[in-house]
Amino acid sequence: MYNKYLAELSKEELLELIELYAKNWLAHDGVWFQSIERKFGMAEAMYHDEEAWKRFTVIEAKRIKEFLQLPENPGLEGLEQALHYRFYGNLNEHECIREGNRLVYRNRDCRVQTARSRKGMPYHPCKSVGIYEYSGFAATIDARIKCRCLSCFPDCTESPDGCVWEFYLEEE
Repeated sequence: MYNKYLAELSKEELLELIELYAKNWLAHDGVWFQSIERKFGMAEAMYHDEEAWKRFTVIEAKRIKEFLQLPENPGLEGLEQALHYRFYGNLNEHECIREGNRLVYRNRDCRVQTARSRKGMPYHPCKSVGIYEYSGFAATIDARIKCRCLSCFPDCTESPDGCVWEFYLEEE
């Protein structure tokens, strides 16, 4: 089932709409988080953010894996392909770099951190959420893949406007 109006749009219009949908999704994610943050504080907001990402990242990865028709264990190649199709892939400047038996995902400019900075808000301490998000996404694509954070707020070794994650196949 699909929206019949989408079939009438050009490829360019569909691409523009995908970006709009991604921005709307991220805006919704941000406004519910900030609502909890204002009323109950950052710790409570982080708890709920972590709980939501534990579930959402698996749903997102399963749907992308099915869409791309990836095999059961597609390895780092499959993960790299899937990472480009995440909602964030439409919003944040990112790159994937293969270095031997590892894949480094670098998010160069995070819309969340940029928006919080622009509004005079402190950076989102997203490392704990990112651990669930990226580890869960990778493990859903291929259960053998493990994830390690290389840089993410508040533990930045690079710019606080982005983050860096390393994926590798666990040796059997």
